[in-house]
Amino acid sequence: MNASSNAIRYRTLAGTVITQFALGSVYTWSLFNAQLSHKLSEPVSQVAFAFGLLSLALAVASSMAGKLQERFGVRKVAIASGLMLGLGFYLTSHAGSLIMLYLCAGLLVGFADGAGYLMSLSNCVKWFPERKGLISACAIGAYGLGSLGFKFINLALLSRFSLEATFQLWGLIAMAMVVAGALLMTDAPQQPAAAQTGGSRDFTLAEAMRQPQYWMLALMFLTVCMSGLYVIGVAKDIGESFVHLSAATAANAVAVIAVANLSGRLVLGVLSDKMPRIRVITIAQIAALAGMLTLLFAPLNASLFFAAIACIAFSFGGTITVYPSLVSDFFGLNNLTKNYGVIYLGFGIGSIVGSIVASLFGGFLATFHLILALLIVALLFSLTIRQPGAIQTNKEAFDAEPHLGKA
Repeated sequence: MNASSNAIRYRTLAGTVITQFALGSVYTWSLFNAQLSHKLSEPVSQVAFAFGLLSLALAVASSMAGKLQERFGVRKVAIASGLMLGLGFYLTSHAGSLIMLYLCAGLLVGFADGAGYLMSLSNCVKWFPERKGLISACAIGAYGLGSLGFKFINLALLSRFSLEATFQLWGLIAMAMVVAGALLMTDAPQQPAAAQTGGSRDFTLAEAMRQPQYWMLALMFLTVCMSGLYVIGVAKDIGESFVHLSAATAANAVAVIAVANLSGRLVLGVLSDKMPRIRVITIAQIAALAGMLTLLFAPLNASLFFAAIACIAFSFGGTITVYPSLVSDFFGLNNLTKNYGVIYLGFGIGSIVGSIVASLFGGFLATFHLILALLIVALLFSLTIRQPGAIQTNKEAFDAEPHLGKA
């Protein structure tokens, strides 16, 4: 790669990190639930549902990002994502009802976040085919750090300004960062098959979806997302009602999850460049399985509870970091945004299924048992799955061999 291309790809990496940091700010949403509940005179649980809609819209937009990038290019789509994000927060500041909140903070902000998130991540990974795991760790690590950084930014804004002004300033800061990052991005060139893992060919989305491996990967992803998102969303409540911790002690779960989540992104992301990525996913699944078994069957105290949720958060953070590169190993780099986009719908589905099961079947235990069963199936999949490209290559080689006894 010449010096000019090298400069372009590192500018793209810098722009992606800036953009991901700003997009990760949506994970500070819980800071606003109580004040929004008071403003709208609605229960916190109904206000908090806006974040569930945001996660679902994020996943749906991510599945469409490949088509948008194909038509308009990464820079234009990312700029539009930033402008839409700013508009979403501005309209949220004026929301006077739950419906308005769901439309603005849930659907509009979620769609804006998802359109920028997966597309900029996938584009950046394509620029670095030799270091996909490390680049994913940098980009998705920035997304995770965005929630931590904006926690302090938004708390500072709330301490000095009204709720409405805080939403507007949050939107302005996030919009400026996404647009600035977008201006540094360039679309990655098409990758030759030789640059990809094992020389595997590129699958179109239609071709990939005809492979059983695609749906195995999709179920594995959904399972880890469900376990991570459900436990992250209710960790403090689990600590109080399930482990009988004090509110102050249970609140420490938030810090434990943040550290474990970020550690999973960095450790498993870097490790994925040093060993087969599917084995890294196996490690993540075993960690999640250990955490879920502890929650279900161990005599819980504070230490075991924190260890269990740390295992689950570590698995979740590592999985969403490694998965873009894993999907490119199986189905090629050039169609990664589209191929991963449909699998990424599991993020949105997982964000709501756990809560629905809990509400229908009596609380945490029902969801825990479902997640445990899915984790066992997912672990079996990760231990037996094989790359379709390799299988096809072997078949083609066999078909090309002259058959003995054939005239």
